[in-house]
Amino acid sequence: MDPTKSIIEIKDLTHTYSSGTPFEHTAVAHIDLSFHPGELAGIIGHTGSGKSTLIQHLNGLLKPTSGQVLFQGEDIWKDKKFTHSIRGRVGLVFQYPEYQLFEENCWKDIAFGPKNQGISGDELDARVRRAAGFVGISEALLEKSPFDLSGGQKRRVAIAGVIAMEPDVLILDEPTAGLDAAGRDAILENIRAYQAAQNAAVIMVSHSMEEVADLCSRLIVMNKGRVAMDGTPAEVFTHVDELTEMGLSVPQVTSVFARLRAMGLDLPADVYTVRYAVARLQERKGGRSC
Repeated sequence: MDPTKSIIEIKDLTHTYSSGTPFEHTAVAHIDLSFHPGELAGIIGHTGSGKSTLIQHLNGLLKPTSGQVLFQGEDIWKDKKFTHSIRGRVGLVFQYPEYQLFEENCWKDIAFGPKNQGISGDELDARVRRAAGFVGISEALLEKSPFDLSGGQKRRVAIAGVIAMEPDVLILDEPTAGLDAAGRDAILENIRAYQAAQNAAVIMVSHSMEEVADLCSRLIVMNKGRVAMDGTPAEVFTHVDELTEMGLSVPQVTSVFARLRAMGLDLPADVYTVRYAVARLQERKGGRSC
């Protein structure tokens, strides 16, 4: 895939629920976005800002009230066959995906998606084992029931089930919700591994500012159904006051630096991770350790 060309493009997307009834509600309005191969983008916003509605349009789970979603330049709703095929090429992992596990062992659960794509035999087995490798599921665990695994392991099996379809775009809705620190770090590393190995576009919805700051190279801020900001983490997290007004936080290290600047210290404004903070301070000290 050409990394200079968008793999998914959203054009003037609007979605209204219960149109024409007293419960009519426009969840997203006039959205224009594009995503490229190899991109790792985060979507943030307060509850009700339109994040989940937006991502459900990307693989055809929701149909736009108006506007278009294009995959490699083609409208995903051009015909039923193409819409169906998109759901294998644009993989969507819902929040708490482990609740959807149902097979007698992990191998069969991971194989479910690609099997429905028509993959069988050695290729199916290879896909299952590749996906398991990406998420850190061992060969021994593949034969176990998913219900005998820990919460973090179940989450990885569920994600592997989507990865096994080898999507060009991987979308994850709160992939680390409810996990402890070790489980969270493992999942984030799994996401990095898949994105790097497949040059896939990865889109992650999260409420954790620290996670998106550390993982993503691009952040999209949703507010009241519209795109409020779209830029690098450094660009987005300099808008501390605006984000706070939207009901969002910023990474703790960003808040600390903002407070120190308010006290008169000459510190950079574009700090969003501890690692980045250390690097910037070392630059300002001429490379000496702080």
